[in-house]
Amino acid sequence: MNDLEGLLPEQIEKISKARERVIDSIGKNMDLYGITLSIGHLYGYMYFNEGPVTLDELSSTMGMSKTSMSTGVRTLLDLKMIDKVWGKGTRKDLFEVVPDWHQNFSDYFSIKWRKAVEGNMTALNKSLTEIRQMQTDYADEPDLSRLLHTDELKIEEAIKYYRWLLKLIEALETGKIFELIPKE
Repeated sequence: MNDLEGLLPEQIEKISKARERVIDSIGKNMDLYGITLSIGHLYGYMYFNEGPVTLDELSSTMGMSKTSMSTGVRTLLDLKMIDKVWGKGTRKDLFEVVPDWHQNFSDYFSIKWRKAVEGNMTALNKSLTEIRQMQTDYADEPDLSRLLHTDELKIEEAIKYYRWLLKLIEALETGKIFELIPKE
């Protein structure tokens, strides 16, 4: 993991300081999205590493337990931010960063948003079914009917929003988002 070998001490210090600043920035940015700071730092360390690394190497470099590294790596794998790769001559698992930050963003948000949308749509559709059943059951009560109709309209608006959000998720997943907002 030491791509700084052979450099002068002051060069190593300057490069390390610049990298640490970026790694900390990555960690803070990922923390905003609900990923722990330490997992953000883990991604940052892997981002600057030349080639794939083992859990042992990560643990040693970051000064964290292998268990913590394993948890962090599993999270990053689930979010498609790193890949497990094959390495000739080693039986240990090797991991490397997926360096496309645009794709990382797309994958992260599509995974998180799709899960949330599915749960919310289930709740909204269940409530809408119940409200419509109540409209049938209590059709002869005008005050209740008005209230139920108002609730029905509000739930239908929420469903429209989630259908729109599914289209955004699809644009992220298919890459169509980059036709609207091109990568630099």
